[in-house]
Amino acid sequence: MAVRVLIADDDAAIRRLLRRLIESHADWSVCGDAEDGQQAILKAAELGPDVIVLDLAMPQMNGLQAAREISRALPEIPLLLLTVQQVSQELTKEALHAGFKGAVSKNTGSEVVRAIESLLQHQNFFQPSRKDAYV
Repeated sequence: MAVRVLIADDDAAIRRLLRRLIESHADWSVCGDAEDGQQAILKAAELGPDVIVLDLAMPQMNGLQAAREISRALPEIPLLLLTVQQVSQELTKEALHAGFKGAVSKNTGSEVVRAIESLLQHQNFFQPSRKDAYV
């Protein structure tokens, strides 16, 4: 059965790019998308995806706030944080506290597929910032 992914990002171009990346993977499909955190919460409950990709900075409700709500209501769905920031230790800590199982920077889009694969195998995937990678 195909893996169903919900995408939440306020930028339509990013949603299209993520859709292409995700659907280029065999047996994966995007079951829906959302423009903000509120929509992501509603669509998560409505669609029951296997994985949710949430942008950090969205209007109405950001990715961290939406993740808290989704992880309370649907704790079995792994959440991946997507951000323009580097994935620092502080952001990783915040993301874990909000219910995320992984985080990647938008400037490394190819990591999204690797991150989703890890989450589907019940493994966390937090892409280290370049500085942290050499420690």
